[in-house]
Amino acid sequence: MPEVTAPYEPGTPCWIDLMAPDQQAALDFYRDLFGWQGEVGSQEFGGYSVCTVKGKPVAGIMKTMSTGDQPPPPPNWTTYFSSADADATQAAISANGGTVIVPVMDVGKIGRMLVAADPQGAAFGVWQPLEFPGAQIVNEPGALCWNQLSTPDPEAAADFYRAALGLEAAPIPEMPEFTGFQVKSRTVAGVQGMENLPEGIPPHWLVNFAVDDTDSTVDALVRAGGSVMAPPFDMEKVGRMAVVQDPQGAVFAVVAVGAPEVS
Repeated sequence: MPEVTAPYEPGTPCWIDLMAPDQQAALDFYRDLFGWQGEVGSQEFGGYSVCTVKGKPVAGIMKTMSTGDQPPPPPNWTTYFSSADADATQAAISANGGTVIVPVMDVGKIGRMLVAADPQGAAFGVWQPLEFPGAQIVNEPGALCWNQLSTPDPEAAADFYRAALGLEAAPIPEMPEFTGFQVKSRTVAGVQGMENLPEGIPPHWLVNFAVDDTDSTVDALVRAGGSVMAPPFDMEKVGRMAVVQDPQGAVFAVVAVGAPEVS
């Protein structure tokens, strides 16, 4: 994950947010787990919460919204990619086999956003910054440190994200099992196949949070009602990590800081 920039280079993951049925419970859980500060926001923006660390925005939490006759989506973390022109990005997504879930919309005066899914079904967001560039802390405990796509067809995914977001696929020498997505020759995210994942897991973008101690964070998560999908393990060149679910079912990963950054 590259350092914070203002604005982020187009194609770079710049923001993450969570949709949860019980917004206040989610705010309480992540406050206790990561030390976030946040409260239910203005109804002008649907109560959207901007959570902070050291007074700086790191993530958003909102109440799950249902649309029309469709059932509400399951709790999930969404990765947003910066764009210089959300309308042009939406057009590129549609032209290259993606599906627009939430069309481009204005978010007050702070930016423009959309939510889409790639051709394999992994959902992601796009953020065109105006007054708000995105996360102002990354790669520190309690903040985003990596975004990883799991997909059944990494080559097709690479073609799509190149056409839609301008990302270039390249090897990560220190982690040969992964492919990196690059912006201006800098690795900003990763992609892997799904052959080693349990059957039934859909294609997805996984949000990774930096922590001081993976094992103690997982213990705290379990005590708070979360569950463990992949217990803490040591990943060469990355660090000690785990894949977990919060009490409402949203999946994310935690990784101990101090390992070399993949960038």
